[in-house]
Amino acid sequence: MKERRRTDYNVHREVLDEGAVDEIAKKSHSKPSMSEKFKKSMRCSGPRLKSCLLGSVPVVSWLPRYSLRDNALGDLISGISVGIMQLPQGMAYALLASVPAVFGLYSSFYPVLVYFIFGTSKHISIGTFAVLSVMVGGVTERLAPDSNFISWDNVTNHSVVDIVTRDAERVKVAAAVTFLSGLFQILLGLVQFGFVVTYLSEPLVRGYTTGAAIHVIVSQLKYIFGIKPERHSGPLSLIYTVLEICYLLPKTNIGTLVVSIVALIGLVLVKELNSYLSKKLPVPIPVELLGIIIATVISWQVNLADQYGVDVVGLIPSGLQPPVLPDASLFGQVIGDAFALAVVGYGIAISLGRIFALKYGYKVDSNQELIALGLSNSIGGVFQCFAISCSMSRSMVQESTGGKTQVAGALSAIVILFITLWIGTLFADLPKAVLAAIIFVNLQGMMKQFMDIRLLWRSNKVDMLIWVATFILTLLLNPDLGLAASIGFSMLTVIFRTQLPKYSKLGQVPDTDIYRPLEDYDELKQVPGILIFRSSATLYFANAEMYQEALGEKSGIDITKLLSAKKKLEAKKKRHEEKNAKKAAKMSAMNLEGGPKGESQNDLAIIEVDAEPDPSLLTAIILDLSPVNFLDTVGVKTLRSIRRDYGEVCIEVVLSGCSSGVMNNLQTGGFFNDQVTKSCLFSTIHDAVLHCQSVQRHSQEKDDKGTQF
Repeated sequence: MKERRRTDYNVHREVLDEGAVDEIAKKSHSKPSMSEKFKKSMRCSGPRLKSCLLGSVPVVSWLPRYSLRDNALGDLISGISVGIMQLPQGMAYALLASVPAVFGLYSSFYPVLVYFIFGTSKHISIGTFAVLSVMVGGVTERLAPDSNFISWDNVTNHSVVDIVTRDAERVKVAAAVTFLSGLFQILLGLVQFGFVVTYLSEPLVRGYTTGAAIHVIVSQLKYIFGIKPERHSGPLSLIYTVLEICYLLPKTNIGTLVVSIVALIGLVLVKELNSYLSKKLPVPIPVELLGIIIATVISWQVNLADQYGVDVVGLIPSGLQPPVLPDASLFGQVIGDAFALAVVGYGIAISLGRIFALKYGYKVDSNQELIALGLSNSIGGVFQCFAISCSMSRSMVQESTGGKTQVAGALSAIVILFITLWIGTLFADLPKAVLAAIIFVNLQGMMKQFMDIRLLWRSNKVDMLIWVATFILTLLLNPDLGLAASIGFSMLTVIFRTQLPKYSKLGQVPDTDIYRPLEDYDELKQVPGILIFRSSATLYFANAEMYQEALGEKSGIDITKLLSAKKKLEAKKKRHEEKNAKKAAKMSAMNLEGGPKGESQNDLAIIEVDAEPDPSLLTAIILDLSPVNFLDTVGVKTLRSIRRDYGEVCIEVVLSGCSSGVMNNLQTGGFFNDQVTKSCLFSTIHDAVLHCQSVQRHSQEKDDKGTQF
């Protein structure tokens, strides 16, 4: 490898503490008050109003500048391709949400148009998403279980489920939870709460979606085998469902199982063919659309529903539903689920949106994305849609087929509108097993996320632990509670990492002003008589005590014992002085009375002279606070007590590398007083080292003069 050219630099200046830096750089003390900030934020002007309008309704900004020549063809092909994918996926994911298939088509139409107007990502495909659909399905089946709609059939002398009434109630529940999740997203966007996604790290999101994918698979096994297990809810419901499915396997409908196997094999083979010919095919083969068309035709010709008992989609009404306000009485029962849907849907959409934005060089506004998704869900809830987000598979197709703007999404919605108005009724004989097979095949990407475990084991074991814990918690506690528990676990890992930081003694790289941990390098030089101490984490209440203990360990000084011994020595000295004073008074009285004058007065003329100090002994401690980004009151008190305690045993303590935020924390926390000023704070470690060495030399010269005298 070519040797890098080295450039020398020389800086000649005085040693500067923070007080001197403030004086030289003229530190500004004027900060706007809260009232001034509020007035400024509320001030309105023409340019500001225009900027606010363009930011709130992005389509007004980019649509007038839309280039038909550059974008129209790619967006047209992409929109048709994604619309064709939306049809089978919308119907399939409606099964996950436990609502009739046609509502999956509605969810692929209304929210997409709303996002076209308010969204900022050019490449993500908004619509139904497996994870959100299974979360909605958990809510609908919990609040509208089959047991609530059982009636007695006098003709067959059996109890039957009133499917029409049940489905109508489930649609109400799905619309209510979707509408409320949209309101949450709008509210979070208005208060600029887009940063909430930072609490959903990539390992957490991938572990969560993998766990949710297992829930999706288990929920569709009843359609694959043609069985009817009971609905279980709450923690461990997945395990109970799997056990019951195993118990019901002997009752499998053979016709349904054959349809499922054939559909799975056909879909997988054509998907692999698409991957193999991806560079040669301008547009992927619409395998899902072909699958539902072929399956519908065969089911209609063979009469699978009546001849073999295969469960089919049933009547799909043509046309669109009129808007209906959600049932507000359900809000109290679904508020927790709605918030989980809002966070998960936004987290997935913004993560994928940022990937495409980084790739193509544009910006995605996180707060505007919250508002766009919120409006899509809330307006969709009025039109009886269920919760939506973006789909990885559809987004990849939208990008690969030439989609360059949000127009591609709007065109896909028009395709769905055409199907809903005129073609949807033709799919009444479509077997549900085929839709379940489509769901299974679309989850291949999520199943490949198990490979993350090996990669994270090599790169970051804490992230691997978050992935695995999130996956297990999602499996055991269901997607709603699992998300909350996973975020809590992720926060705990952060706390534990700040509680267990790496404490280091620093040494000097020879002939430089660079300092590095002594345990990491072999050629570092330890500064004589000076300990340079650094913690890799911030200093706050959770690790303040450990910080002091680590400092004592690295310095080799048990400050508590030393202070205790000093107090005992001072007490002993005081008693000795009092005893000598009494003796002196007694001898003085005897002298006045004419007593003996030749007695020894050894105890009255004791002069103690300190031995010459050992230069290897510790005389100063430098606390490097460059990794610290804030100090709470406990952290400030800790630094104050360290400086006081070590100062009592003649060890000077100074600080270096304080950020402006830490400086403010020290100021407001009462660290400074008449005796402690900014002269004990230094911008760099090297400034602090030179200061301490100067103090050492000055003290040594003073001691030498005292000895000569």
